[in-house]
Amino acid sequence: MEFPSPTMRVWTLFLFLLLLKSDVVQSASDSLIGLGSYDITGPAADVNMMGYANTEQIASGVHFRLRARAFIVAQPKGNRVVFVNLDACMASQLVVIKVIERLKARYGDLYTEKNVAISGIHTHAGPGGYLQYVVYIVTSLGFVRQSFDVIVDGIEKTIVQAHENLRPGSIFVNKGELLDAGVNRSPSAYLNNPAAERSKFKYDVDKEMTLLKFVDDEWGPLGSFNWFATHGTSMSRTNSLISGDNKGAAARFMEDWFERKGSVRMDSVGFENDGIPRRISNIIPSLHDNHHELLELAASFQSPPGKPATKTSSVARRVRGVLRQVDKPRFVSAFCQTNCGDVSPNVLGAFCIDTELPCDFNHSTCGGKNELCYGRGPGYPDEFESTRIIGERQFKKAVELFNGASEQIKGKVDFRHAFIDFSQLEVNPSKVGASEVVKTCPAAMGFAFAAGTTDGPGAFDFKQGDDQGNPFWMLVRNLLKTPGKEQVDCHRPKPILLDTGEMKLPYDWAPSILPIQILRVGQLVILSVPGEFTTMAGRRLRDAVKTVLSGSKGFGSNIHVVIAGLTNTYSQYVTTYEEYQVQRYEGASTLYGPHTLSAYIQEFTKLARALISGQPVEPGPQPPDLLDKQISLLTPVVMDATPIGVKFGDCSSDVPKNSNFKRGDMVSVTFWSACPRNDLMTEGTFSLVEFLQGKDTWVPAYDDDDFCLRFKWSRPFKLSSHSKATIEWRIPQDVTPGVYRIKHFGAAKGLLGSIHHFTGSSSAFVVA
Repeated sequence: MEFPSPTMRVWTLFLFLLLLKSDVVQSASDSLIGLGSYDITGPAADVNMMGYANTEQIASGVHFRLRARAFIVAQPKGNRVVFVNLDACMASQLVVIKVIERLKARYGDLYTEKNVAISGIHTHAGPGGYLQYVVYIVTSLGFVRQSFDVIVDGIEKTIVQAHENLRPGSIFVNKGELLDAGVNRSPSAYLNNPAAERSKFKYDVDKEMTLLKFVDDEWGPLGSFNWFATHGTSMSRTNSLISGDNKGAAARFMEDWFERKGSVRMDSVGFENDGIPRRISNIIPSLHDNHHELLELAASFQSPPGKPATKTSSVARRVRGVLRQVDKPRFVSAFCQTNCGDVSPNVLGAFCIDTELPCDFNHSTCGGKNELCYGRGPGYPDEFESTRIIGERQFKKAVELFNGASEQIKGKVDFRHAFIDFSQLEVNPSKVGASEVVKTCPAAMGFAFAAGTTDGPGAFDFKQGDDQGNPFWMLVRNLLKTPGKEQVDCHRPKPILLDTGEMKLPYDWAPSILPIQILRVGQLVILSVPGEFTTMAGRRLRDAVKTVLSGSKGFGSNIHVVIAGLTNTYSQYVTTYEEYQVQRYEGASTLYGPHTLSAYIQEFTKLARALISGQPVEPGPQPPDLLDKQISLLTPVVMDATPIGVKFGDCSSDVPKNSNFKRGDMVSVTFWSACPRNDLMTEGTFSLVEFLQGKDTWVPAYDDDDFCLRFKWSRPFKLSSHSKATIEWRIPQDVTPGVYRIKHFGAAKGLLGSIHHFTGSSSAFVVA
């Protein structure tokens, strides 16, 4: 063996030092970034869905699964912030309390209510029962522990994942207009804002999307979070399948796009012809070119009897579990909610279902009835198609902003947080143009609240724009709680239907203590608000905070301020003072009276000044923890059974013999099943489409996370122990031809309470 010469040794040492220096430079980022994601899909049966307050909207299956997604940004020897985005209707104060307790037990004071924000996308198609105040859990028959636990567990696991993924990296910000994903559903209220103010804006809803791009120094892009205003109401009040609605769909589309963009041929911005990323089956080479051979091969796989499975069987067969690169964090994309209070995704407008004419402009009624007035999405009358289209529009804009993001986030990481009692908060007269100090009021809901919106109309004879009330419903109201004169005067011109802030039996009906929070990541400032701000209310709050921050020490003029709506708890709507006077749904749902927005602006500007000065703020009164007081009237699953001679997982209705399907067809298979509440299949799947690779290897192709696959559960009557699961697969236009089959995973409860997992398969069929 020959040794290198002294000269060679010098050159080798020089190159080694050069490489070492280069590596240090590449990883010398100002920030540590970490992203995480975890399944929070709740009970897919028997539980009322949160959002529309429709007692008949009971979950009975899965459109696609729900997730919690989080980012952490930390300065190596300084502050850190956490932002969690939930595929849920809104955040819950009780959920936040319990998540923070767990984080403190795990990390000490590293993560507290001060630097952790938990926000909801406002889907109206997720299981309810996870909030602590009575008015928000009446329709779910009280508290639903299973809904609550899966969200708390999922958030904790998401944050832990993000924490463990913390690595040096960079963040970039980009903004752009998305014009066709939202319209104002209360334009008559918006028009009551001053003309001079309205003239500053081109549109009556916010059209701007703000996106953060996270880039790991070694791995490259890790994910993105964006904020854009549109309601999660593409899925209607009669839908019974769990769904993340348009924002949940957009997140899934973008995550799939990134994971597969290097595996298939795409156009200049990374889309297939239909705008949706291709599924895994498209990157599996098909070995079957002869159609007759395919039919013969499919015929050799007939539906077998159902058989026992393990608890982890469905997790092991998940499509996206197969694709994950070892040691590399999964790409995470979140589509967050902002000031969506008066913004509807039903962009075709509101029409009367009896006459097909536009609804009344001021009251959203048809012949005086609100029940007949419905907004229409772009896929009308197909709500699934409307969800896909609005989701796809957000997804495409996000990809455009992601690809073009060049402005790097630089500067401090900081935060301020306070709890504020909004029930009697004094508001400086200069904030409202008054001659004396005004106050907010204990929470109350107006008559127009019961009218609902064009996204989900209410019932009886309620209507939007009602500032008088109705003698009959006032008598009904008084059976619960008669508001006093001071409360009536405080809320005027809102006629009080439910005096929720003063109703305390069996425990609090509505919150009075609310969290407000500012998170700073360089030149991006996130305002965490516990409600739904209307377009103009959000604009006023953003402008007020930006005015305080602009040009101050540590902030330049280039500041990006976003509102994170429905964050940390839920307190319904916030309108402007002028919109409140009109008393449409949003005004009637502004809980703390006409000066609610002014109170928010006053308190947020205090936080902003504290952020600039580096001074702490008073923490404020703690909100109550009402977990021990919760009441649940939802009956448990007693047992599951099948007819004599039938096994769980057996096909009740199989695909026809020698089936031959084509793109766009619907394949439907029904299995003997059991109640989905027995096992939520967290990070797993109830339904699966498998692709035959070669002659005997089945590869996962589509599962619960795919937009084209639906899991529908049913029982013949409410107390029946027999149930069935129907799995529907709408074959995508870009599917790979070949042999497929459909599988179902479930869990049955025995008479003594034991849980038995099972699986079943359909016969194989050909997709040409």
